Amino acid sequence: MAGKRVVLKQDDTIGEDTDNREVLATSVDIADSALSQARGLMFRSSIPDEYALVMEVGSGGLLFSGPSRQVVHMLFVRFPIDVIWLADDEVTRVERMHPWRSIALAKADRILELPAGAADGVSAGDTVVVEDAPD
Repeated sequence: MAGKRVVLKQDDTIGEDTDNREVLATSVDIADSALSQARGLMFRSSIPDEYALVMEVGSGGLLFSGPSRQVVHMLFVRFPIDVIWLADDEVTRVERMHPWRSIALAKADRILELPAGAADGVSAGDTVVVEDAPD
């Protein structure tokens, strides 16, 4: 099974087909169960550089279309992290979160948790994708 990576895609040039890409993480874990999403990064002593935890939180369900509001808290997380909320690969919010005391909310169908500083330069409206890493 091929590994995954998290890539920031920015188009800085007006009128040209340039695609500026920056790899944010090369070691990616996917939290695809309710239990793994609830646990998140809690109880870990640290995470490595180039790491990302990707939470596939899905859409609003049967009653509501589109992404729903997703909360991230820092209880039992011992180190600062950067969190990116995505709706269809578009960044809706980026937040530096602090151990034990931060809480934040944004619309998303996918949430990325990265080491503090890894999301520097990422802002709302950017495109961030999780893709297969090249061999």
